[in-house]
Amino acid sequence: MVTNSYSKWGVRLGTLVLWAVAGASVVFWGLRLSAPSASAVGPAVAPVPVVPDAQALARLLGAQPSVPGAAPVAPVASAASRFTLIGVLSGRSSGGGAALIAVDGKPAKPFRVGAVVDEGLVLQALGPRQAQLGGQMGGPATLTLDMPLKN
Repeated sequence: MVTNSYSKWGVRLGTLVLWAVAGASVVFWGLRLSAPSASAVGPAVAPVPVVPDAQALARLLGAQPSVPGAAPVAPVASAASRFTLIGVLSGRSSGGGAALIAVDGKPAKPFRVGAVVDEGLVLQALGPRQAQLGGQMGGPATLTLDMPLKN
């Protein structure tokens, strides 16, 4: 005859502990996997638009820095003498581009083809060393600016 030396209560208690640990493990991993991760991507932010630096573009195209103590330039009657073409970036195949133009002796600013340079004058077209200004984009050129020759 075989005698069982183990108590019924010991086996029952051991089984209860084992099932409790298994249940706690399932609950732990279920909550861990269903929770949002700490490295979740935040809301998308629109990028800041890039603003071109007019002074840096002017230096790139060869404009000379203005002297702070220089006397202001007196207005001149002739329209052609009001504008100075400093530099040109022309798109040969596209017809687009930009020109660096100084108006009334002020520091030069970049103007794209089609932009208003002054009242009643639009930058119509660009050539290798010239810019054509006119009253409207499709109209005739009323003023042609040429870049000064370097000495």
